Amino acid sequence: MAELYGRDLITTQDWSIDEIQATIDLARKLRAIVRGGGRPPRLLDRKNFFMVFYAPSTRTRGAFEAATAMLGGHPAFIDVSTMRMEEAVKDAAKMYDSYADGIGVRILDKAIDFVYGAGRRVVEEFARVAKVPVINMACCTYHPTQAIGDMMTIQAKLGDVRGKKYAVTWAYSSKPRGRCSIQEEVLIATRFGMDVTLVHPPGFEIDPKIIEAAKRNAEESGGSFEVSNDFEEGLRGANVVFPRNWATAEFLRVGATAFGVDREVAIYNRYRDWRLEQHHVDDLMGRPAIVTHVLPVMRGEEATDEVMDGPNSVIYEQADDNFFAKMAVLALTMCKEVEL
Repeated sequence: MAELYGRDLITTQDWSIDEIQATIDLARKLRAIVRGGGRPPRLLDRKNFFMVFYAPSTRTRGAFEAATAMLGGHPAFIDVSTMRMEEAVKDAAKMYDSYADGIGVRILDKAIDFVYGAGRRVVEEFARVAKVPVINMACCTYHPTQAIGDMMTIQAKLGDVRGKKYAVTWAYSSKPRGRCSIQEEVLIATRFGMDVTLVHPPGFEIDPKIIEAAKRNAEESGGSFEVSNDFEEGLRGANVVFPRNWATAEFLRVGATAFGVDREVAIYNRYRDWRLEQHHVDDLMGRPAIVTHVLPVMRGEEATDEVMDGPNSVIYEQADDNFFAKMAVLALTMCKEVEL
């Protein structure tokens, strides 16, 4: 996998399906070593991974930080509130490029006032300027390492995922959220030949470019892609369901300040019944049936505790797999040779 050395990862669309699968396979090997009580080789010995966080994180920071250290590298956490924010992005990127062997950037939601595209442009500027690999740790548009880890979990539960139905559905929440995870899931699942249904009320359309890419992916992989505005019908026959809130297209176009958070939440309140409950899983979904979520899940809003803590839920396995997926991405992009 030397061809991934020095490569950026802005979206899973950047890598071939074979490269993504090889990353998942390496993640599984790393997982087996660690969960078996061993320690992986120090593949990142004396290497620095600079993690530039414009936005907060629970799992992404912890996973990248622990993964870098476990591989023998140094994870440098950079909270941008401690930086001189008047400095141009390209100047900061060029500086960290000289210090680091890899750079991660996370910028989305409140950090950009929810203005769609603003975060992606910052990540792309880092990638344009830096010679070392730049890893997108979540922007307004994409979250590639999350999607790779999630596909690792889905494969473990379903085996061959081709032809399996994946319902990516909007779900009620009292707080606005971006759509990076939603869009990345649609992209990777259609590339792996799944039958993907994107389910949402009118007004919550995702990026048209993502829609077009998903359609092309499905055509090339033998899967399918469709959009539904019917919550229960969208769930029918699904083997995987991902229930998550995301903001309206208009809110993301103009931003939180211009649109108004209270006005946005009032729209959500029209769809309080868009909540995943156990009877949906039992009566509508296919078999096998798993419930996924990138976390944090808005418990009692997006889904009930009965669902998220129930036998169909794989949310903690996802979090675990995501740790090893991130570890694999770091190893493959920052090492010329990866031998376990």
